[in-house]
Order: sequence, then C-alpha cells, then structure tokens
Amino acid sequence: MLEAGVSAGEPLLRAAAALGAETYVVTHPHMYAGYPPELRQLIAGTICPDFTDPTATLRQLTAFCRRTGIDGVVACWEFLTPLAAHLAAGLGLPGHDPARAAACRDKRLMSEAFTAHGIPAPRTVAAREPTTLARLAREAGLTYPLVVKPAENAASIGVSVVSDPAALPDAVRRAGAETHKLPHGIALDTTVLAQEYVEGDEFSVETVVVGGEVHHLAVTEKFTTSGTDRAETGHTVPATLPTAVRESLLDTTSRAVTALGLRDGLAHTEIKVTPHGRPHVIEVGARPPGDGIMRLVAEATGVDQARACVETALGIRPDLTGHHGRAAAVRFLLAPHAGTLGSIEVPPRRGHVRDVTVTAAPGDTLTAPHDNLQRLGHILLRGKTAEEVNEAAARAMARVRVVMTPRPLDASEGASGDPCPD
Repeated sequence: MLEAGVSAGEPLLRAAAALGAETYVVTHPHMYAGYPPELRQLIAGTICPDFTDPTATLRQLTAFCRRTGIDGVVACWEFLTPLAAHLAAGLGLPGHDPARAAACRDKRLMSEAFTAHGIPAPRTVAAREPTTLARLAREAGLTYPLVVKPAENAASIGVSVVSDPAALPDAVRRAGAETHKLPHGIALDTTVLAQEYVEGDEFSVETVVVGGEVHHLAVTEKFTTSGTDRAETGHTVPATLPTAVRESLLDTTSRAVTALGLRDGLAHTEIKVTPHGRPHVIEVGARPPGDGIMRLVAEATGVDQARACVETALGIRPDLTGHHGRAAAVRFLLAPHAGTLGSIEVPPRRGHVRDVTVTAAPGDTLTAPHDNLQRLGHILLRGKTAEEVNEAAARAMARVRVVMTPRPLDASEGASGDPCPD
C-alpha cells in the first residue's frame, strides 16, 4: 500500500485486515511519525524508499515485493499512482496501464488525452510563465474567467478562478509555487494550466474498474466555496439528477476512465454539468476518493468500496451489488478567515447526524480556506433521500459556531517526524 497516511488509508487497511491480508506500507519517515497507533496496528511492515529517485524507488520496491511475496499493489495517495501502476505491471499484478499512468497524474497530459479521445472537457493551454500563458489563452480563443491550476497537485492547492488579465500573473505564481510534494520530496511538474471556465454544478463519480470493465457505484454532489478560491465544503451521495443527464454523465465518465488506461482499481472522476445538462470532465483520479466519500458510498449504497479496491488489487472479483436505498452526506467545518481559533460549537450526534469530528482546538493558528487542507473537522449525516439529508445538513451547519481572534501567522510553525522503522 503506497502511503496510508491519507484519508483513504485507514478504510483500506481495515478492509485488507478483514480479508486476512498482511499489508506493507510504503511511506516516508515524517509521514509515518504521524500515523496514529490504531493505524500502525494494521501494518505488517513499512518501506521508506528515496522518493526523489523514482527509478531507484521502483527497483527497490520491485525487489521487496518479489522477496516478500506481495500479491497486490494499491496507491492511497494521488502522487504515487504512477509508481503503483508501474510496480504492479512489473510484478504481473492487477493495476492500471503504466504507459498512460502519467496522464492520470499530470493534468496537462490528461487534457491532451481527453482531446485525443474526444472526451468533453475544458479547453486547456499550458505554460510556465504568465505572458506565454496569456498569449496561448488568447490564441485558443479562451475568455475570462479562466481556471488557473498547477499541472501536478491535489486538494485544490494553487487553483484559482481568474476574472481579468491583471490577476493572471499572481495566479500563475500561486499555481507554480510548490515544486516538490513534501515530506516525500516528489518532484512536481511546475507547468501551469489555464482552462476554460465551465458554468454548472459539480459532481464526482465513484467507480470500480475490474479487468477493464467499468462499474459506477455512485454519483456524488459536490459543494464548494465561491469566488477566486474553490475549496470543497461538502459532498452528498447520491446526487439528484434527471435520468438523461445522469446517463450522459456516467457514459462520459466511462469514456474518460477508459481513455486514461484504468484497468483494475478505483477511479474518482470530477465532472461539471452545464445548465444545459452537458457533462465536462474536469479530471480523473486513479485512486480511492478522499474526504470520507467511501464511507458515504457505503452508507448510501451498501457497497464497501474499500473492500472492492483491495479485492481488485488481489485479483478477486468484488461483489458490487448494494441496496441503493439511503443517502449520506458530509459537511466540512471551516474557519471564516485567518486567525486564532477561539472556540467551536457543533451539533450533537443524534437524528440524522451520525458523526461529528473536530480536528482543531482553541488557540490553533488557522488560515482561510483557500484549498481543502484548512478544515477544522466534519459532520457526517445519513437519511432516506438526498433531499432529506441535504436539509438535515443545512440545519446541522446552522448550529456550527466558529469564533476567531485575529493573529498574524507564524511561518516558522511546522511538523517533524520520527525516522522510518525497520
């Protein structure tokens, strides 16, 4: 399992344990230092390669897997999905097409693949500096607003909606600011994309691919902030859509997943639907969904997506039948602005509210929600229908009170970790 220290890690580790599998985790010492004890208990061993040398890492992991008798490879973390595809292919194990794995991570290559296969997606140009990017956008006939984003990142980091040319240079600098994904030291493509802004509602499709067969489990409705930054504020499963729009959305997703060479594993496809009902694929992740979406899928459909992921990696055909009789939602707790957290009040766990988790404490220094990394916790809800659970979520969020006291941020604040265990 490649990097379990993300939101999908624990459910995948528990699914593997339930199947009687021993799990070895590929991680970094600083990441492993943050693993809680209950997570470490599910791990048979760890491997900490030099992620700054992809060739040496692949060679080291291939040797380890052969020596240990590894039967399946799963990437929990988006940045390691190409490594997972190449590792599985070299071992003759189920996985995605390694020849197209880079396009599942690099959004510039992904856009080119969508264009080549006729997948409806935002028109995209790419450059490393704002003058060239602006020229390419003009030549492509793109008009403002534009979506500016890094070619290789995640969690909405560096993504902004630019309304006029004067704001483009700053947006490009933000998008290209992160050159390596720390603490692993994985080099990122610092190319910046300018994309056509697609008006419409946002959704994601949760998919299992088995031997090239595409099985869609659910369509998720996505909620985001507005304005220049677009942080996600919540999700609901299932999304309420007209039948024809849903069928078009799923067909488009199937084509996108196939175009990127996904063969065995999970896919998380982000997609926008225009007011006229036309889907546009924003991006496809060749990985488990984050944000607790796997739990929402399980609550709403009865399908254990984490188990299906592990079974597919092990060459076991998963049971994807479910009851499809409920709805589930998650809403994220966010700070209204940067400063120090004074207090936070949340609704009780009762009725539709199944779980409330607060990850921040009074005195914590917080930033404004520019991306998906500034959350203070979440509220998870369940109901009979999407309408019911969305109404319950609105009532629950109306009871949330976040009190802030302004204070300058200390840029020196950071984290450290323990060395990698043997």
